[in-house]
Amino acid sequence: MAEQQNPFSLSGKVALVTGGGQGIGREIVRTLAAAGANVAIADLNPSSAAQAAAEVVGLGRRATSVRVDVADSAAVEAMTQTVIASLGCIDILVNNAGICINKPVLDMTPDEWLQLMGINLNGVFWCSRSVGRHMVERRKGAIVNIGSMSGSIVNWPQPQAAYNASKAGVIHLTKSLASEWAASGVRVNSVSPGYTGTEMTKLGMATPGWGETWLAMTPMGRLGEPVDVARAVLYLASDAAAFATGTDLIVDGGYTIW
Repeated sequence: MAEQQNPFSLSGKVALVTGGGQGIGREIVRTLAAAGANVAIADLNPSSAAQAAAEVVGLGRRATSVRVDVADSAAVEAMTQTVIASLGCIDILVNNAGICINKPVLDMTPDEWLQLMGINLNGVFWCSRSVGRHMVERRKGAIVNIGSMSGSIVNWPQPQAAYNASKAGVIHLTKSLASEWAASGVRVNSVSPGYTGTEMTKLGMATPGWGETWLAMTPMGRLGEPVDVARAVLYLASDAAAFATGTDLIVDGGYTIW
């Protein structure tokens, strides 16, 4: 009997990760490359994107890096064409780029709201539309959007209404795209992390009253690690999730069950 193929293998596939130069995105890049994928790293910071690409090459895969502002639809279209020209196609898109602004609603400026929505929600739409067109034409592909548990609950005690709204939008956009593209062989899912040990979260942990509250409200009593999120992305990007589309996979140490 022939040995069963590993359904988690990404051998021969090409992945594009936005915001892949740092934090959770950087760990997603490493995890997909370790599973066999060639990886394109798109980031606003070209230096960190190039460093991530060098790591991928060090793992024996092909890589390219591209600077992009995901809030700019024209720049996103150029990114897609650059990656296809460099690596031949895009089999997997991970929409990871995002920011958080912790401000009460009454103190938030119009520019801050628009900046956050431009990156967190519009960016997911522009990237999904651009790469999705390529995937629909090929009749195959997997998109994984990075949502947040904040799209399902309201975090406490920090004020972040704009961020919460943006991530709720990402989760519902995920379901809507999955519905539109299922018949074309394109799967669209999201991973929603809880508090994860990135530099941004560690800054919050140092804010009086925040970190201890976060841990007390998390049943597992600890922060997640970027690799916890990356492995969830790997599952949804791989053939192991061949029958999964329109799902939101929450990876939060149990936060949302209380």
